[in-house]
Amino acid sequence: GFCRSALHPLSLLVQAIMLAMTLALGTLPAFLPCELQPHGLVNCNWLFLKSVPHFSMAAPRGNVTSLSLSSNRIHHLHDSDFAHLPSLRHLNLKWNCPPVGLSPMHFPCHMTIEPSTFLAVPTLEELNLSYNNIMTVPALPKSLISLSLSHTNILMLDSASLAGLHALRFLFMDGNCYYKNPCRQALEVAPGALLGLGNLTHLSLKYNNLTVVPRNLPSSLEYLLLSYNRIVKLAPEDLANLTALRVLDVGGNCRRCDHAPNPCMECPRHFPQLHPDTFSHLSRLEGLVLKDSSLSWLNASWFRGLGNLRVLDLSENFLYKCITKTKAFQGLTQLRKLNLSFNYQKRVSFAHLSLAPSFGSLVALKELDMHGIFFRSLDETTLRPLARLPMLQTLRLQMNFINQAQLGIFRAFPGLRYVDLSDNRISGASELTATMGEADGGEKVWLQPGDLAPAPVDTPSSEDFRPNCSTLNFTLDLSRNNLVTVQPEMFAQLSHLQCLRLSHNCISQAVNGSQFLPLTGLQVLDLSHNKLDLYHEHSFTELPRLEALDLSYNSQPFGMQGVGHNFSFVAHLRTLRHLSLAHNNIHSQVSQQLCSTSLRALDFSGNALGHMWAEGDLYLHFFQGLSGLIWLDLSQNRLHTLLPQTLRNLPKSLQVLRLRDNYLAFFKWWSLHFLPKLEVLDLAGNQLKALTNGSLPAGTRLRRLDVSCNSISFVAPGFFSKAKELRELNLSANALKTVDHSWFGPLASALQILDVSANPLHCACGAAFMDFLLEVQAAVPGLPSRVKCGSPGQLQGLSIFAQDLRLCLDEALSWDCFALSLLAVALGLGVPMLHHLCGWDLWYCFHLCLAWLPWRGRQSGRDEDALPYDAFVVFDKTQSAVADWVYNELRGQLEECRGRWALRLCLEERDWLPGKTLFENLWASVYGSRKTLFVLAHTDRVSGLLRASFLLAQQRLLEDRKDVVVLVILSPDGRRSRYVRLRQRLCRQSVLLWPHQPSGQRSFWAQLGMALTRDNHHFYNRNFCQGPTAE
Repeated sequence: GFCRSALHPLSLLVQAIMLAMTLALGTLPAFLPCELQPHGLVNCNWLFLKSVPHFSMAAPRGNVTSLSLSSNRIHHLHDSDFAHLPSLRHLNLKWNCPPVGLSPMHFPCHMTIEPSTFLAVPTLEELNLSYNNIMTVPALPKSLISLSLSHTNILMLDSASLAGLHALRFLFMDGNCYYKNPCRQALEVAPGALLGLGNLTHLSLKYNNLTVVPRNLPSSLEYLLLSYNRIVKLAPEDLANLTALRVLDVGGNCRRCDHAPNPCMECPRHFPQLHPDTFSHLSRLEGLVLKDSSLSWLNASWFRGLGNLRVLDLSENFLYKCITKTKAFQGLTQLRKLNLSFNYQKRVSFAHLSLAPSFGSLVALKELDMHGIFFRSLDETTLRPLARLPMLQTLRLQMNFINQAQLGIFRAFPGLRYVDLSDNRISGASELTATMGEADGGEKVWLQPGDLAPAPVDTPSSEDFRPNCSTLNFTLDLSRNNLVTVQPEMFAQLSHLQCLRLSHNCISQAVNGSQFLPLTGLQVLDLSHNKLDLYHEHSFTELPRLEALDLSYNSQPFGMQGVGHNFSFVAHLRTLRHLSLAHNNIHSQVSQQLCSTSLRALDFSGNALGHMWAEGDLYLHFFQGLSGLIWLDLSQNRLHTLLPQTLRNLPKSLQVLRLRDNYLAFFKWWSLHFLPKLEVLDLAGNQLKALTNGSLPAGTRLRRLDVSCNSISFVAPGFFSKAKELRELNLSANALKTVDHSWFGPLASALQILDVSANPLHCACGAAFMDFLLEVQAAVPGLPSRVKCGSPGQLQGLSIFAQDLRLCLDEALSWDCFALSLLAVALGLGVPMLHHLCGWDLWYCFHLCLAWLPWRGRQSGRDEDALPYDAFVVFDKTQSAVADWVYNELRGQLEECRGRWALRLCLEERDWLPGKTLFENLWASVYGSRKTLFVLAHTDRVSGLLRASFLLAQQRLLEDRKDVVVLVILSPDGRRSRYVRLRQRLCRQSVLLWPHQPSGQRSFWAQLGMALTRDNHHFYNRNFCQGPTAE
């Protein structure tokens, strides 16, 4: 229109002026909507892009060496998409257009790649096209070194597919034809298709339904992965000329389906067939995987010539008997790792297991995995051949149903560092006799299907704070067994043990300082997820070198009413540095103070400090005795307040304080000066609404502050400015609508991390936070993609860079102008039309609505006291009995017998003014009285003055919102009326029945007086409705 054309030049002028001002402001991130990361990587993952972004000319595109576009929605790649990145070396395009079977919603999709898309990038070295529905290999540059085409629909490889890729070293084509990506055929690799790839060293063709090893593979191959196909025969000619091979994986080709976690095809009978000389020419082989191949015996000739073999995986086979007598391991003197897990006999648990003597030939063995073989006893004869292995460090025996174990046998292993006996059924010290292995060595127990269920998933533990056992000399894991008590006999001859894990057992004894007597060298003890009773003063004092003690998740004793618990043992553990009492629901009847000079870290999360500190001063000094404490976790302690006196009584040495996931709604920030060494404060997951109450105190050494996942909507100016050493600040997941430079002052330039993601920022024109975030953009993680708008509606959920807020016109002004113009047009068209069509109706509705306005109701309320009458009495004068009752009974009782509480009645024959019309007198009587009293002998026929009065009373209900009707029924038959019964149900006190017994008349007059002096809305039954005048 005219206005639009007139304002357009002005709009262009305003935009030009704002553009000139913007040139002096901070520059936008160079690679919007993506994020530039170190080492030239541009991360565009999970941005729901539908096309490859073309970065601006101002961006340093020549510095981009890696581009990741994973998990987007790019279905078409054009020739020019990557031509503007001259230094691109690594390109990731996986999960943009997955095949139907791999798509989460099974949506059909096809990716189109134009011929010169990748040829336009002559520097490209690595390309990942996995999880895309492509049917053929696209044209590729000769510089390519690594190519991933896994989980696509490429089912044919010939000599032309990869022609010219002489530099290619890594080729991955896994999962192009299997149960999740069905193809009803197999991947076809033409003979000699890969022979031209003279530098190829890694080839992976897993999950492709291959039935034979591809022929004429390049002799340069070092890694060949063919697992989970259908290759059931292997002969020397299948691997001919692959003399450089270092790793060969042919597992899962002839599967044992009783242990399969996914769809499985049973191995044919008498298969697999491995020629004795299949691997004999692979003298450089270092890793061989024969897992899940239904092997029931081992041919020693298979390993002939494999003098360099370091890793052998024989898991998930049927070698439960073979490993007791095989001689196949005699020549494997360089083997470092051997996996024999899940070689059990179906539904059978053996009483005893004795390894074959040939295990003693594995002199270089470092790790042996034997979990899931299912034998019930462990003694010195079980592992006797292993005792002569000087380099054995790791032994895994979990999930074997072992119920008796002689733990002292591990003393004979000189280099053993880690033994895993978790997920067994060990219940205490072994009582095996010397002949037990012979007596029942062949005994079997048939297992129920439920016994093979997977182990429970780990719950969060305290491993994030205690020392790592992997650095210690000897670790024994007995977690998830059936231990009820701990006896010192269990650990005889294990004085060299340094780390012991006993978590997830059923230990319910009271530890008194005698349970771990032999373990004089123990440094780490994990007793989490048990039922320990901490009552004795000398608990754990038999461990003179104990440094870390985990007592978390022992909540059952602390929940017993009336039972006390003693923490005084902590003071006697002179070397203890790390203690976890987490998730014990500690709330009362415990020692009033923890004391220790050596303790450095305490995990007290998941308890009830909020309840303890509410008991006056009883537990106010609970942590004060930990004079050397540095790390304290008080998360999930049901804290609603944290008073300054509480912080005053925390150890002054604290450097890290965690208060996550409590209920703190405010925090006295000035009280941080009570913790002069505090460097890290974590208040995430609380209920803070604002950062006020002063500011961070001057002189604080705070370096990291986390207030994420609160409800902070306001930050006081200068709140962070005094914390000169603050470097990391997490404000994510709050209710902030802006981020202001005034919060930080000079500190802003020193911030290393400022996380403001997941806040509903208000992206208005000229938003102040935009310039500030651009100024400190190097410190804001995920600025282009994770910092999003919360308002206005059209930008909600979008990046703050979805439009340049520095160049847009004032949105509020635009909406105001639009609303005013729309209102003017509507009024100009609507008012004349409505006046012409329905003028009278609008006038009536206007006055009707005016009567409902609140001020009118208040006005009528103020005028009530000035009304001349308390009640207008309406009755049928033609009925002499009714008239006599009104003049003699009603008038006398209400006007003469009530004394100073006498009511003023309006009667037609007495109070109506002569000369006025009937309607004028009637209107004045109804509107001049507080109530209209209808005296009725019958309710079936109402007409004349009675009907007109009732209609006026109803009109008053509409205008003044006042129900003024009161009914007095003299005849018993009058109550049969539907209206009367309905009114009795809704407002019982406004319907009165004349009692014919003299004893009830006194009560009748009292009820009538109350009905005439009080508003009817007090009488309405709230179970059915709300009175018309109820507020």
